[in-house]
Amino acid sequence: MFRVSCVAILALAASLSHGFVLRSPARQRLAAAAPQGQRCAARYRVCRQCVGRLCMKVGVLFSTSTGNCETVGGYIVQAAKAAGLDVDDLKEVSEAREIEKYSGLIVGAPTWNTGADSERSGTSWDEWLYSDLPSLNLKDKKVAVFGVGDQISYGDNFCDAAGELYDQFLKAGCKMLGFTSTDGYDHDDSKALLPDGRFCGLMLDEDNQSEESEGRANKWIEQLKGEGLFA
Repeated sequence: MFRVSCVAILALAASLSHGFVLRSPARQRLAAAAPQGQRCAARYRVCRQCVGRLCMKVGVLFSTSTGNCETVGGYIVQAAKAAGLDVDDLKEVSEAREIEKYSGLIVGAPTWNTGADSERSGTSWDEWLYSDLPSLNLKDKKVAVFGVGDQISYGDNFCDAAGELYDQFLKAGCKMLGFTSTDGYDHDDSKALLPDGRFCGLMLDEDNQSEESEGRANKWIEQLKGEGLFA
C-alpha cells in the first residue's frame, strides 16, 4: 500500500502555495546549500531570489512625524516598481529586520529638530542611527538618501536630517549614490549639501512643491538605476 506521511503532504502544500516545487534532489541540495538567513521558511522550497546569494531586492526605509516622508517614500517605491526594478515594500526603520540582506538601501527622513548637530529628524532615526546602525555590517553597501523639508518656513535648515543620514551611512562604510542638483529649489542653507554644492540625495518639499515630488522621484529612480543601485 502506498502511504504518504503528514510531513510530506505539508511540505508539498507549502511549496505549491509559493508556486515553486522542488522536483529533483539537485534542487533540494541547492536549497540546503543556501545560508540559513537566505532560505525560505518551508523545508522543501527554494526562494527565487535568495539561493546562494544576498537578497537582490533594494530596501526602502523611512520614518516620519507628519506623514510626508511616508508619502514620498511611496512615490519612490512606486517609481521603482513601475520601472520593473526589484525593490521591497516601504518599511519604517524601527520595524525593519535583516537589513544586511538587502543588496542596496534607499533611506529617508524628515527634518524636525532644525539647527541641531545630531538627532535632527525627530523620528526613530534619531536613536537608530547611533544604537543600531553601528552594529550592522553594511560595508560597501550601496545606499541612497532622500529627505523631506520645508524650504520656505525653514529655509536655513532645509532637509538637514538627510545630511545626517548621509554622514552616518558613509561612516558605516557604505557607498553613497544619488546626488542631485539644487536647481529648482528655493532655500538658504542645508546640512544636506555636499562640498561640491549638490544635495547628498533627493530632497522633496511636500509643503511648497508637492506637485514636483512624483516627477522628481521618477527621475531619481532612473538615475539610481544608471548608477547601479539595482544591479
